[in-house]
Amino acid sequence: MSASTTDPVKSDIPIPDPPSKTKLAWASLAALLVAGIVLVTTVLPAEYGIDPLGTGEALGLVVLSESGGVGGAIPIRADGLIAQGSTYRLDHRTFELGPGEFVEYKYRLEEGGTMVYSWTASYWVHSEMHSEADGAPEGTAEFFEVAESALFRHGSYVAPFPGIHGWYWINENDEPITVTLHAAGFFPFSAEFLEGVAPIVREIETTPVDLSTADSAEAQPIGTGRR
Repeated sequence: MSASTTDPVKSDIPIPDPPSKTKLAWASLAALLVAGIVLVTTVLPAEYGIDPLGTGEALGLVVLSESGGVGGAIPIRADGLIAQGSTYRLDHRTFELGPGEFVEYKYRLEEGGTMVYSWTASYWVHSEMHSEADGAPEGTAEFFEVAESALFRHGSYVAPFPGIHGWYWINENDEPITVTLHAAGFFPFSAEFLEGVAPIVREIETTPVDLSTADSAEAQPIGTGRR
């Protein structure tokens, strides 16, 4: 008895009819229509600034073409950034003021030099923030803030002229107080003025690199001491 040459499993699977030319034509037209919509609504506004339907502006794509797109020239603002020739410095001072005592503490800043600061007082203190310009008559100053009674101040400062810039604190209370200052800025040195004492000038050398190195040293793992 001879075996049948027909595979019964394969013979039971229906073979679909190939798509007609009409279906292929409609599918091609649909693909072209989608491509045309993408071209008009996104590609042309983003790459060439052509936005006939207004969809590019609505989607924020026109900005890309106005900025030159990929590899094009990017418009750069002339404000906001003040470049400096060296890294900024860090300073931390604590002043103990008895009743009626004062301290004046200023940083050397060039025009455009910046600093950020935070100072706090253990009790209410009279505070003034002022600057003395290079070449100005002795005893003259430009004032930026006068606080009759304050416990703290936090802020930033941009020097409008070269000179020394900082604070004057006086303790008008009957008990001693402490004023603590933290500052970071492009100042090479500070000057401290006390009553009856010659100005104390300090070179400020601490930088973020110094603190990073110190933190790395402190973070070194400590062995158990056993082998």
